[in-house]
Amino acid sequence: MEKLFSYGTLQMESVQLETFGRLLQGKRDTLTGYLKTEVKITDHDVIKKSGTDMHPIVKFTGIDSDRVKGTIFEVSALELKRADDYEVDAYRRIKSTFKSGTTAWVYTAAERFIV
Repeated sequence: MEKLFSYGTLQMESVQLETFGRLLQGKRDTLTGYLKTEVKITDHDVIKKSGTDMHPIVKFTGIDSDRVKGTIFEVSALELKRADDYEVDAYRRIKSTFKSGTTAWVYTAAERFIV
């Protein structure tokens, strides 16, 4: 199983059911060194699943006091591929270590942003 951190629409039951065909189980955790902002989505399939064209996105700052709360879910390799297909080009998937010490995948801004 893979670990995937979500701070946005992948936490929504409707998005989970549409993307993975099931509700995900997870544990709350915190990503440090990032700020959460929004990105406008133009992909009609993604908008249909989430119900909105504005999605959260996290950008790296490297500042320990910048924190993003979310949930680390356990997903299969196939489900991780489905998550990749759901996320638009504004995001890239990277591995990160969270406040709990857990290492998981997270979708961050494709363009590096430092304050």
